[in-house]
Amino acid sequence: MASIFTKIISGDIPSYKVAETEDYLAFLDINPNAKGHTLCIPKKEVDKLFDLDEVTYHGLMEFSRQVAIAVEKAIPCKRVGLTVIGLEVPHVHVHLIPLNSMDDARFINKTNFEKEEFERIAAKIASYL
Repeated sequence: MASIFTKIISGDIPSYKVAETEDYLAFLDINPNAKGHTLCIPKKEVDKLFDLDEVTYHGLMEFSRQVAIAVEKAIPCKRVGLTVIGLEVPHVHVHLIPLNSMDDARFINKTNFEKEEFERIAAKIASYL
C-alpha cells in the first residue's frame, strides 16, 4: 500500500510544496515543530534511510542541504536542524526544523497555522531556491 508521502507525490493528497525535482520533493510538515518545518523525501518509496541506494541517499542529502539553506534564509532562526527518525511514516523523510532552542527539535510541542500561512511560508522558502 502506498504511503501518505507517495500519495502526496502523486497529487492524491495536497501539500504545501517548497521544492521538487525529478527524484525528490520538499513540502511543509502539516504538524510542525516550528514555523518552516519542512520534509524532504525521495520520490522512490523506501521505508528506511539506510536501505536507499547510494545515489538516492546522497541525492536526498544534497537536496535537503539546498532546501535547508533556503529555510534558513526565509525563516528567522539560529540554525536549521536535521533529523531522520521515520517511525511514523514508512517512507524515508528528512525533517528540516528551524531551531531557536533545543525544544524546537523535540517532537512534543507543535505549532498550528491556517492554510494561508502555510502557503505564505512555503512560497517564501521556495523563493530562496
